[in-house]
Amino acid sequence: MARQTANGTQTTPEPPLSDYRALAELRYQVRRFLAFSEAAARGAGIEPQQHQLLLAMKGLPTGRRPTIKTLAERLCVKHNTAVALVDQVEARNLVRRERHDDDRREILLRLTPKGARILRSLSVLHRDQLQVIGPTLAEVLSAILRARS
Repeated sequence: MARQTANGTQTTPEPPLSDYRALAELRYQVRRFLAFSEAAARGAGIEPQQHQLLLAMKGLPTGRRPTIKTLAERLCVKHNTAVALVDQVEARNLVRRERHDDDRREILLRLTPKGARILRSLSVLHRDQLQVIGPTLAEVLSAILRARS
């Protein structure tokens, strides 16, 4: 929380060393997981962004349709980047484009059986890895959240 000094400027108090350590540990654990994830995707024969696209498609919140616009938003990329990514996975027979039944102008993306198999395999690996590092992640995140209360 910022504090105002006598001359009207605002200062932010120095966080304790434990906050820096907890934040550094959180970043380290997240980076370890992301490095694992990238290696797992490449080991399955796809690029990390392709894995992220497949996961985003399968894991969309209820009520969201798997359009390029939605997936661009979920992946935090520009529309044209999502189009290029979809082109890549479609060329590898991991997804297919389909016209929406009710609105023929809308194009929806669907996982192919091959894409679903790869995603299932990677998801099991990721879930298993989170079983290993999850307790440390939860502990570090909890320490950071406790420091603010």
